Amino acid sequence: MKTSKAIYLFLVPGMLLYLIFFIYPTLSGLYYSFTDWDGLSPEYGFVGVDNYINMITNDLVFTRSLGNNLKFMFTVVICQTMLSLLLAVLLVKNSKGSVFLRALYFFPAIIASISVAFIWSFMYDPTMGLINRALSAVGLDSLAMNWIGNMDIAIYSIAFVQVWAHTGQMMVVFIAGLQAIPEDLYEVARIEGAGRWQTFRKITWPLIAPSATIVVAYTTIQSFKAFDLIFAMTGGGPAYSTEILSTFLYHTAFQNYKFGYASAGSVIFMFIIALITLLQFRILRGSKVSY
Repeated sequence: MKTSKAIYLFLVPGMLLYLIFFIYPTLSGLYYSFTDWDGLSPEYGFVGVDNYINMITNDLVFTRSLGNNLKFMFTVVICQTMLSLLLAVLLVKNSKGSVFLRALYFFPAIIASISVAFIWSFMYDPTMGLINRALSAVGLDSLAMNWIGNMDIAIYSIAFVQVWAHTGQMMVVFIAGLQAIPEDLYEVARIEGAGRWQTFRKITWPLIAPSATIVVAYTTIQSFKAFDLIFAMTGGGPAYSTEILSTFLYHTAFQNYKFGYASAGSVIFMFIIALITLLQFRILRGSKVSY
């Protein structure tokens, strides 16, 4: 059947929006990354790759931000993936109790990140916070601390908040993957005498690998974009101990007015996310069912 050429006109609105709101800003950011534009002046100088060289070799705040972001990412990806998978395995059956608990665990995902940040800032408060008061109530005063004021643990404290807020959301993805596995495969495994761990390793995990890929990739991108949570809780402090790449770019561009320099950071940011995501896809895509 011959397709009318007029049908391609329906692609035009979408392509225009894509060009205006994605391609053009991306190319503009790439161009400005080679300049010293301050974001306000109509004139700017072309500095070549100096922004990239200075950021990678001489900028200690950028280096620390990248290190903090990697710590945050690995903590969130590992803990959130494992916890959401555990909850999915426990709540995969469609009983009333499981449905209620799924809704309960999913609830934090619908709360705005700013609200989550304010809730947990109060929870972490060293004098009035619920966590320290609860520890004191059970005689564990020695464990009470300034959870987001301590440079050694602040980034991990915020990572815990990220896990709390989004584990239920990722649990739903895993449940969808688990419920799509044919029951016949488990019957075969039982007949063959496979134990629970062997069944999980040989059947369940390979068949939910696509779901795991989605969870890990989404969680990775999410952890690099945790600007609102960190900005509201610590602003990147104390002493840059919670500064991540997104807050670094904000401070560089909108507080120091180094938009050209920040554009170079955003390009590096994009390549880091792309590289990590591609590596994750390659690792997780190799799982195969053994039964």
